[in-house]
Amino acid sequence: MNLAERVKTLTPSSTLAITAKAKALKAEGHDVIGLGAGEPDFNTPGYILDDAKQAMDAGLTKYTPSGGIVELKQAISEKVKRDQNLSYDNSQIIVTTGAKHALFTLFQVLLNQGDEVIIPTPYWVSYPEQVKLAGGVPVFVKAEETNAFKLTPTQLSEAITEQTKAVILNSPSNPTGTMYTEEELEALGQVCIEKDVLIVSDEIYEKLTYTEEKHVSIASLSEALYEQTVIINGVSKSHAMTGWRIGFALGNEQIIKAMTNMASHSTSNPTSIAQYAALSAYEHDDTEIEEMKKAFHERLEKLYQMITDIPGVSCVKPKGAFYLFPNVKEAAEANGFQTVDEWVEALLEEEKIALVPGSGFGSPDNVRLSYATSLDLLEEAAKRIKRFVEKHQ
Repeated sequence: MNLAERVKTLTPSSTLAITAKAKALKAEGHDVIGLGAGEPDFNTPGYILDDAKQAMDAGLTKYTPSGGIVELKQAISEKVKRDQNLSYDNSQIIVTTGAKHALFTLFQVLLNQGDEVIIPTPYWVSYPEQVKLAGGVPVFVKAEETNAFKLTPTQLSEAITEQTKAVILNSPSNPTGTMYTEEELEALGQVCIEKDVLIVSDEIYEKLTYTEEKHVSIASLSEALYEQTVIINGVSKSHAMTGWRIGFALGNEQIIKAMTNMASHSTSNPTSIAQYAALSAYEHDDTEIEEMKKAFHERLEKLYQMITDIPGVSCVKPKGAFYLFPNVKEAAEANGFQTVDEWVEALLEEEKIALVPGSGFGSPDNVRLSYATSLDLLEEAAKRIKRFVEKHQ
């Protein structure tokens, strides 16, 4: 059977591929440590589970409005007002089946054939694929490691053409954990305003930051940037709710209406019970979130030290999310491998450590390590990686 042309260009998710291979080795009885997971290793907080059960018992198991229940929209509105001093009406909010679905739907309603979207590299693996599925053209701009993987205003300005429709900013970032300052966002935002480029601000890791420097939403910096930005967020990372699949988008009423209309013909609505679970997440304080964040911070500090002690490995220290993105090119070459991808594959075969090669994020000299697992496993993983590097020297 001939498949549609639009799916023939898709690149399989490198994160899912490495996870699948690690699971297969585990099933064979191998002692595999998987550091590819992009989700917290904590369970969803108990109060959310309890409220979800109550919603089920109350019969709240039917269709909901395509754009989400009114109560959750209001809770999201109050959340962004509280956290970012931003005001959005319900007509400017859509609740989606995960933040990934929010991004996918946004590109579907935004892009015409040939429209360009600027994507700084390293990037989250689904950005370019979603742009391509919408008929758009991903335009990659290398955010230099020497600049903490941050896009500069000059780079952004030079990449913009008459076909440019949007730029994606992800802060804190997956895979690097880097975070833009208020001043950096203002400078990038000014370029977008001058050249009328929509800003897609992916803020899914906003609650997971580990320095005195706080997350800032670019939409909060001026009225003009508020109008120029669509925010993408959700409860997956902040509340350990990856499987519940609840995200949202905030922005221009016309864009949100188009997204809602499209959702009505694709998903109908986000799962009703998951919406009430997300409502519970935003109705409670952040005490349990802070405990999870504290654990991630402790792991970051210890793992960062262990990884950067390995010969031939360097790493920009992340300020948020739960990933390290070390450069291992020197180690791979010293170990006799032609590419980092080959080095990653050999590491999995010999030491049973599953990392995600940076090539899947547009950065072939790096690897992504998730520290969303126990400190004991992280310490053991670092020991095995060091042993592997030293054995092959």
